[in-house]
Amino acid sequence: MHWTTTKKLLAGLAVATALSTTALALPAQAASLRMAWAQDATGLDPHKQTAFSSLRLLELIYEPLVRLDSKLQVVPAIASSWEFSADGLTLTFKLDPKAKFSSGANVTSDDVKASFTRILDEATAAATRANFLSITGMDTPDAATIVFHLKQPDAPILVAMATINAAIVPAAEITAGSVGTKALGSGPFKLDEWDPNAKEVLSANADWAGGKPGVDGITISVLPDETAILASLRAGQTDFALLNDPLVATLVPGEANLQLNRVPGLAYNALQLNPSRKPMDDLKVRQAISCAVDRQAIIDTALVGEGQVTGPLTMPLYASDPSNLFCYKPDLEKAKQLMKESSSPDGFTATVIGATGEPPYASAEAQVLQSQLAAIGIKLDIKMLELNVYVDAWLAGNFDMAVAQNGGRPDPYPMYNRYFTKDGNLLKVSNYVDDTLDGLMQEGRKETDPAKRKEIFSKFETHLAEMSPWIWLSTAYSYTAQLKTVSGFEPSPTGTLYSLSKVTIGQ
Repeated sequence: MHWTTTKKLLAGLAVATALSTTALALPAQAASLRMAWAQDATGLDPHKQTAFSSLRLLELIYEPLVRLDSKLQVVPAIASSWEFSADGLTLTFKLDPKAKFSSGANVTSDDVKASFTRILDEATAAATRANFLSITGMDTPDAATIVFHLKQPDAPILVAMATINAAIVPAAEITAGSVGTKALGSGPFKLDEWDPNAKEVLSANADWAGGKPGVDGITISVLPDETAILASLRAGQTDFALLNDPLVATLVPGEANLQLNRVPGLAYNALQLNPSRKPMDDLKVRQAISCAVDRQAIIDTALVGEGQVTGPLTMPLYASDPSNLFCYKPDLEKAKQLMKESSSPDGFTATVIGATGEPPYASAEAQVLQSQLAAIGIKLDIKMLELNVYVDAWLAGNFDMAVAQNGGRPDPYPMYNRYFTKDGNLLKVSNYVDDTLDGLMQEGRKETDPAKRKEIFSKFETHLAEMSPWIWLSTAYSYTAQLKTVSGFEPSPTGTLYSLSKVTIGQ
């Protein structure tokens, strides 16, 4: 199966772009793009990072074998082509002969093998390890060919590979143990300077196989207050910005010299419960929480209306009407009855954690949830943490409840198997797995017929929503803003900033 055939398994998503009015004449062309964002990266190891802010930086520096385009189709990156065997048990990639690391060294099949060996090593604690457990071995017949041997047909493996968590890093850096201490990739930019929580300085990678980037470099300023970012854009001191706060983003279209890029995202907001802790181990308690939550009210209040109620499956090909899922229409009387029948009929107190800045409305979501759950006797103590502290607690499952924003994928398997299968490497985060979910996941992984896969994952979603280990709330939008002198940026439902490699700055 060549990649052009594989595209039939994926769905496109229209890109919505809101444009403001006529451009103003601004200063002459700049050699470097001046960029700003509110939340900085928490680390440089592409295989381990889970924070959106880290992924957005590393996508400019590293490359996977394949990537997703703005329509969520798998397209070449380091690999120029690929093919499945007729029985689906081998997957062969041909590497782009022009692919080079920023050191000038060619990207070879040995680097690919070493990278996936590292990802599969449990000691690495790679974020997406569980997505690649079908790999039983790898052959490197020549420097430009890598063959993956699979224990079973694995329909979503290409989508799983199309992420920076599956980036190819130099084998020599892995041997030296220096991955994460510096950033050496084959992407469009090199990281010249990183001053955490202050700024990054990137320069164009002259050896990038994709050609010369449209700008000589990118200087990124970390401005924790997004209103300050908007002020910097207004003043012409910033060319391009990543925005996470919908309240700030909705102000951009009124600015004559600015353009807002607004795209429905695959990422989802959720209240994650910890079923390994009492009383969240009680199904009736979890279901009572789901019934008591008014998802639309959270969107209207915390997200200023900028979102949609969602079930677990946010991707266009698999998403369904969430109102058909268990208790997605708020039912306070049912919630109270479930609590009365539960192990905590008089209610309980729990701590909910959230990250400051990712997303910026996490605190507001927690406050609305606090008010809504009080109606069924649940008292929420809100604890907002710095992002790196939150990520550590989240990965360790060290919480009663967590207000979270998690990334989406165009296929359900790589999106959720890490959390909800017996071999999932993020089981500490979900603390929940059952035979039904595990069985449906494995069935969907092997099935290649799109209609049958949709039916399988519809059952998965229905069961997951009924078991309520998490309470899915909403999808939101990905926002970027730019001066009208910036052109060539193509927003994506995944939120990637990869197309900054193609931007130019004019007058």
